[in-house]
Amino acid sequence: MEDIKSMLPEELSSGLTAMGEPKYRGGQIFTWMHRGAESFSEMTNLSRSLRDKLADRYFLTVPQIVRKQVSKEDGTIKYLWRLLDGNCVESVLMRYRHGNTVCISTQAGCRMGCIFCASSSVGFVRNLSPSEMLDQVIFSEKDTGEKVSNIVLMGIGEPLDNFDGVIRFLKLVNEPNGLAIGMRHISLSTCGLTEKIDKLATYRLQLTLSISLHAPDDLTRSKLMPANRSNGVDSLFEACRRYYEATGRRISYEYALIDGVNDSDAQADLLVKRLKTAPGHVNLIPLNCVPGSELQPSKRLEEFRRRLERQGVNVTVRRRLGSDIEAACGQLRRKSLSQKTEED
Repeated sequence: MEDIKSMLPEELSSGLTAMGEPKYRGGQIFTWMHRGAESFSEMTNLSRSLRDKLADRYFLTVPQIVRKQVSKEDGTIKYLWRLLDGNCVESVLMRYRHGNTVCISTQAGCRMGCIFCASSSVGFVRNLSPSEMLDQVIFSEKDTGEKVSNIVLMGIGEPLDNFDGVIRFLKLVNEPNGLAIGMRHISLSTCGLTEKIDKLATYRLQLTLSISLHAPDDLTRSKLMPANRSNGVDSLFEACRRYYEATGRRISYEYALIDGVNDSDAQADLLVKRLKTAPGHVNLIPLNCVPGSELQPSKRLEEFRRRLERQGVNVTVRRRLGSDIEAACGQLRRKSLSQKTEED
């Protein structure tokens, strides 16, 4: 059986034509799926015979909420979803004055091995399908009854390690008969897979590319992020420069400040120098503590921020949303896996 929700509208229409059905039915089915239909029987403007044919040929992905945590501080909601094969992933809905943002996962687990990230600690299982990425948005809307206006691909997994699936997801989420979320309302975060950044640039998408940088020098970055050992910071910033020249989109550099590791004045100055080759803004992040890790949040966040600003860098400090529910992706999934292991 085929995954119908991962199909583009033209593919869906072609499939229906081959079944002897009119093309316009594809648009109806597409809209039903993106409104959160959980079975073909719900699609009441289709004939019973067509619904039966669809059920024989296709399957619909429907995630189940394993756990839902709501922050008492700011209303942030963290979901742990169970997929059809039993794997679990997380997403987080964050409420802002400009609208709701959902941070989604792109993989079950992660192979990048960043030592400050809970997602990598239990290893990589598989890529998510485009439908499984869509479902995190669709069913967050369905559960809350609230529209999602922005998407961040910054949950569990490395988006560019699931390149083809992510590109198809982006096309689907942009469709006017579906969620219709524009590219300028989407951010994609990567640890810096340079070849994939170059490949992404060829699509000329107007999304925001976020680089999980976290250190401006190879020695520190390679300790924090093993993926850096393949290319290095020089190659990463060269890829960022090429991306900026190809798309015209300024890059966001994510920088989690870690006490005594990446928060020195010398590292701030080196970061300023790096940014001259690939313009963008720096998003400083108060470190989320991961159980079992010795890494601690920096005590020099304000000093680091001011040093960058004095040298002309555009800097923001990320708000800490959902801190009372451990909203950093990976922590809830890791707890769930630990509990399952204990039960087994």
